[in-house]
Amino acid sequence: MYNIVYMGTPDFAVLPLRKLVENGYNVQAVITQPDKSKGRGKKLMPTPVKEEAIKLGIKVLQPLKVRDESFVKELKEMAPDMIVVAAFGQIISKEILDLPKYGCINIHASLLPKYRGTAPIQYAILNGDSQTGISIMRMDEGIDTGDVISMSTVDIDKKETTGSLFNKLAVLGADLLIDTLPSIFNGSCEYKKQDDSLSCYVSMIKKSNGLIDFNEDVEVIERKIRAYSPWPSAYTSLNNKNLKVDEADYIIKNVEDEVGTIVKADDSGIYVACKNGYLVLKTVQLEGKKKLKVEEFIRGYKDLVNTRLGR
Repeated sequence: MYNIVYMGTPDFAVLPLRKLVENGYNVQAVITQPDKSKGRGKKLMPTPVKEEAIKLGIKVLQPLKVRDESFVKELKEMAPDMIVVAAFGQIISKEILDLPKYGCINIHASLLPKYRGTAPIQYAILNGDSQTGISIMRMDEGIDTGDVISMSTVDIDKKETTGSLFNKLAVLGADLLIDTLPSIFNGSCEYKKQDDSLSCYVSMIKKSNGLIDFNEDVEVIERKIRAYSPWPSAYTSLNNKNLKVDEADYIIKNVEDEVGTIVKADDSGIYVACKNGYLVLKTVQLEGKKKLKVEEFIRGYKDLVNTRLGR
């Protein structure tokens, strides 16, 4: 029986942990980020991976920094055969990487080396890719630069959001991990060096990334709306109130109207002039209100036409 330490934090990392246990691997401990305060009451909330580990009866460790000597000492005492990492959220030191006999294995949500970094799912949508996938790699000291062991691809639908693609890749990642582990343990896997010249580093998404610029090409704006759903959400403003755009279509054509101006508003959508066409808002949420389909939203706004969105 192989002993595994698992490092992960968000929802993406829950299913691989569950699959490891279901397939008979001995998960000695789960390492996850410290609890964070959320909501108005600032109540401390556990990470999704911590919640799953508790359900599975697995020991949970939440070091502020995995480089701390006391944590490294505890990890050495566990002497895991392998460390499996999935969206953990901290840089792992060489001392830890060199610890397990079979290395530290990472479940990365892109077809390496294309998107290295913290936001590969969002950037696959932002760039209009038709496919993405999961890479299982042996970690080294670089950021997602280690040798690739296995890959699995998935198509990106035309209306794919980060939320829906996230769910697809979580399932794909869990399945690929379970399919790949036996070849690592029996020595039959092949470690393929990445071509650094083909790589692109994608940095963390910020809330400010969601601000819509109607001077951009309309198809770019529509991709941003999907890439930033569910977080941070694409947004503009209507009458000085924040307006989130959850769903939109677009029409490419010559535009004579001032960009950002609403030229039409009916049950088919709110049509906003952009650089090279019209963004057609389908689902929106005004600050302090609930999310609504446009046909419901416009009932409370009779004079939207000629209104300019954005400050």
